[in-house]
Amino acid sequence: MYIIGITGGVGAGKSTVLDYLESQYDAYTVQADQTAHELMEPEGSCYEPVLSLLGREILDAQGKIDRRKTAGLVFPCPDLLQQLNGIVHPAVKREIRRRIAAQDAEGRNIFVIEAALLLEDHYDEICEDMWYIYAEEAIRRQRLKQQRGYSDEKTTNILRNQLSDAVFREKCGYVVENNGDLQITYQQIDERIKEYGFMQHCQRQQW
Repeated sequence: MYIIGITGGVGAGKSTVLDYLESQYDAYTVQADQTAHELMEPEGSCYEPVLSLLGREILDAQGKIDRRKTAGLVFPCPDLLQQLNGIVHPAVKREIRRRIAAQDAEGRNIFVIEAALLLEDHYDEICEDMWYIYAEEAIRRQRLKQQRGYSDEKTTNILRNQLSDAVFREKCGYVVENNGDLQITYQQIDERIKEYGFMQHCQRQQW
C-alpha cells in the first residue's frame, strides 16, 4: 500500500488534494487533527487522560471536552501544552497505524495522512512519500480571508508560527503547487501517482 503524507502551511489547499485523491484514486484519507478530536470524545482513548491532566472544568454542558476552554488553559502554559501533546499525539499515531493495517488488509492501494505537524511529529516513520502542498502567501492570505473570515493580523500570527517554505521543501520528497489552477494541481498529483506505480513495478521485476 502506498502511504502518502501531506502537509503544508495554512491556506495551501491540502483539503483540495485530499478530495482529489479520494475521488480519483479511491484513497483512504485521514486527517490527524480530526483524529485527535475523535480520540478526545467521551468514548475516545484520550478523554480520561486529558481530564486527569486538565480537570473537568474543560467540559461543556454535554460532558464533551471544550476546545476553546482547553486552548485557553494550555496555550499560556508551554509545560501543560507539552503534556497534553504527549497524551494526544502518540494516541493519534497509534490510531493511524491501526487504520493503515486495517486498510492494507482490505486491499486498499493508497492511504493518505494529512497533518499540519507531519514533519515535527516524524510521520516520515510511517509515510512512504511526503508531499508539500504549496501556495503563494498572497493567495493563502486571500483564501483565509474569504473562506474562514480571518483578519490580516490573525493570518500573520499563524504564518509566523509555521515552518518556512525552505524547511518544507527540504524535508518533503514532492511539491504540489496549488496556486489556483486546479487542472495544474491535479496534473501534478497524477504524475506522482503514475511515477510511484512505475517505480513499484520496477521493484517487483528486480525481486
